[in-house]
Amino acid sequence: MRFFVLVLFCVVAGSLFAAKPLVDWPQFRGPDGNGYIGQLKHPAKWSMQQNLAWSQSIPGGGWSSPVVAGGRVFVTTAVDSNNTKPLNHAGGVRNMRGKRASEPFDFKLMCISLKDGSVQWETNITTEKPKFPIHPSNTYATESPVTDGKYIYCYFAAIGRVVAVDMNGKISWVVDVGAFPGGNGFGTGSSLAYKDGKVFLQCDNDKDSFVLSLDANTGKESWKRKRSSSTSWSSPFIWENSKRTDLVVCGSGTVTGYDPVTGKTQWRLTNVSTAFTASPASNATHIFLGNSSPRGQGPLIAINSLIKGESRLDISNLAKGVTWGHLRGGPGMASPVVSGGYLYVCSRGFLACYNTKTGERVYKSRLPSAKSIAASSWANDKYVFLMDESGKAFVIQSGSKFKVIAENQLDDLFWSTPAVAKGALLLRGANKLYCIRE
Repeated sequence: MRFFVLVLFCVVAGSLFAAKPLVDWPQFRGPDGNGYIGQLKHPAKWSMQQNLAWSQSIPGGGWSSPVVAGGRVFVTTAVDSNNTKPLNHAGGVRNMRGKRASEPFDFKLMCISLKDGSVQWETNITTEKPKFPIHPSNTYATESPVTDGKYIYCYFAAIGRVVAVDMNGKISWVVDVGAFPGGNGFGTGSSLAYKDGKVFLQCDNDKDSFVLSLDANTGKESWKRKRSSSTSWSSPFIWENSKRTDLVVCGSGTVTGYDPVTGKTQWRLTNVSTAFTASPASNATHIFLGNSSPRGQGPLIAINSLIKGESRLDISNLAKGVTWGHLRGGPGMASPVVSGGYLYVCSRGFLACYNTKTGERVYKSRLPSAKSIAASSWANDKYVFLMDESGKAFVIQSGSKFKVIAENQLDDLFWSTPAVAKGALLLRGANKLYCIRE
């Protein structure tokens, strides 16, 4: 009987521990970094008049995603005297050349109540003039923070700072990792990752690329590995598979799996086309990743836990550890997502659906009247959600048939990837943070 009680306690405690992260949204793309929202609920329909619980103005510019812990929402932003906001895709195309900052920016972290949207506190991390230009559609606060519930860890790549801020807004430590020029002056955008007391940073640039692990409590360097990759905007991804845990880093033409504890390279896949913008998707057995460029779509591949050593991607002769692949089919800016047994990939206004086991493309359909999509997809087992920059959000029925369940609209500019917590959907626009809740 005592054994039964002990087992029951362990099962219940384990279930509670597993469920706890689902209350919060601690990092870019959620608890598992893959956009899957599980049993979390939020309305499938919303507008400026329907299911909008609150909105809060955010000063300055920032495409970083909100993160949520303990009923509080944390967002980073960069503010100048003109309260500069990013342009949409069309405006950015008309102004292709990156523009240098003409004055210092205040780099801030804001804490907002999830309940009513009130600002709890605001911490000015530093005031500094960024050295390198950014595209008019980008911002100086595009890297999403991560939280362990004790600190909020922020990364401002434009000025090369990683900062730990406690839950009361007090700065605990600051590390200068260096600021570097990016590809074509677009700017930066790779978010942080967290695992077991370590903060991970990917800095792929045009001068001195590296991946870095910092001790979360002190900011001291745990390990650092130089990389041959040039500029990429994908975020590091913690992949816990049946064999081991990998820190997966997608760079320009390469995908690398590092040991998150030691920094040792566990595997490396080369010949993966061009630079990455989107981050991987995952399910219990695979990670799914790919890339595209202005010249066209790159590959889309499924990697399993048998991958090891160094191999070269060849779609006609797949290496061990690569389950399936397509020469064309990679995502654009928006990271893909898995729902049920299907992988959903968005690129150039089309949504493609693939069987996760076989790689068979089930359909490819145009999203009706969609604008450019930069925000990454999110999903549960029933719906797949996509939001274009104009604020139009598509709710797609999960499954093998393309079916639009709803089209929702907010009046703002959206590139930031949403967060989901406690039945609320948090959508960051260029001007405001919006909370959707019944």
